[in-house]
Amino acid sequence: MTNVLSYRRTTCRLCGCSDLALVLKLSPTPPANAFVKSVDPSRNQAMFPLNLYFCLNCAHVQLLDVVDPSHLFRDYVYVSATSPVFVEHFKNYSNEILAKFGDCDQGGLVVDIGSNDGTLLQNFRARGSKILGIDPAVDIASKATENGIETIAEFFTSELAIKISENYGEAKIVFANNVFAHVDNLRDMVEGIQSLLSSDGIFVFEVSYLIDIFEKTLFDTIYHEHLSYHSVAPLKSFFTCIGMELIAVDRVESHGGSLRGVAQRAGGPKPKEPSVELLIDLEFKLGLHDVEVFKEYESKINTRSVEVRDYLVALKSEGKSIAGYGAPAKATTLMYHFNIGSDLIDFIVDDNPIKQGMFSPGMQIPILSPDYVYKKMPDVLLILAWNFSESIVQNHQRYLEGGGEFLVPLPEFRRIKL
Repeated sequence: MTNVLSYRRTTCRLCGCSDLALVLKLSPTPPANAFVKSVDPSRNQAMFPLNLYFCLNCAHVQLLDVVDPSHLFRDYVYVSATSPVFVEHFKNYSNEILAKFGDCDQGGLVVDIGSNDGTLLQNFRARGSKILGIDPAVDIASKATENGIETIAEFFTSELAIKISENYGEAKIVFANNVFAHVDNLRDMVEGIQSLLSSDGIFVFEVSYLIDIFEKTLFDTIYHEHLSYHSVAPLKSFFTCIGMELIAVDRVESHGGSLRGVAQRAGGPKPKEPSVELLIDLEFKLGLHDVEVFKEYESKINTRSVEVRDYLVALKSEGKSIAGYGAPAKATTLMYHFNIGSDLIDFIVDDNPIKQGMFSPGMQIPILSPDYVYKKMPDVLLILAWNFSESIVQNHQRYLEGGGEFLVPLPEFRRIKL
């Protein structure tokens, strides 16, 4: 029976080629942020394939099974401001873009696609810039607007871009952070961005970088919200086809390793940096243009799965209690593929109040506030939000001093205890 919540595309979303090779088959999962409000053992949440494909024409890596974006994003629960790490990241990010490209926001509009609670735009509002957020999560967009970050609660399209241009004027900067991988019709999105930008405007985006996903075995960043796993070579060709040009790229640390890219209209005034060709050269040296390289990736993931699960099973057999720290989207992929469920983890704590009191996608493990670390004092905390492991450990020295042990599953499996 066809699942009305999903569809399957048959062509590469960057170049349109239909010559695609399956390179990684992960365990099917429910949508990574499909938290539920109550436990119901009889309720089976919708599960979707999680298979990665490689385009034999342009080398873009992607999911072909597309979950209805309204199902994924209208009731979104992730809020940027709950993470001090990301608040600081967006502050530094804003300053770096302004330092690199001058006062590129002056005299125009700054638009953030997938603006969430407006954490990034806050930095531009403080400068006196005109700002506008676009985000389909109705409740989050409404609260952002109440807090002074005007936010349109819609998905960004070329049609919406025209309306924004008519009502707000051209944009000096358009951002799309951790959302440029979420869109199935990327061509329409970039055409909309192109039409919205001023002649000297820039489009800036951050996405998980395929090099990091590959080298660090960051397979848990693969989930249904992330349709694309970007690298520079396919992106350069893609932008060119739409009348834009990729002028700068940088590797940044967020999410375990991300790519920050800057593009402008073709022939725009800002010079192209050598960084684009340098990263393309690195991608070729690593073999990311060759489908054969990805065949080794699955065995690396499965080796890590055995390592982590065997350790947790051994702890349980010794009578140890185990809880999780953090309920990010990536935890759903990791827990399903590593087969880590309620038989091993008693509960999960998360700093986000929206998730507290809910239950994890599919496995229905309770999500509690971090206070429960000290109320329950589990013997071991598995850090599912591993990209924040440093700050989590730093903030919970009292847990370590009480004899607790942290486990970090990725990029390397490691134990932290006193």
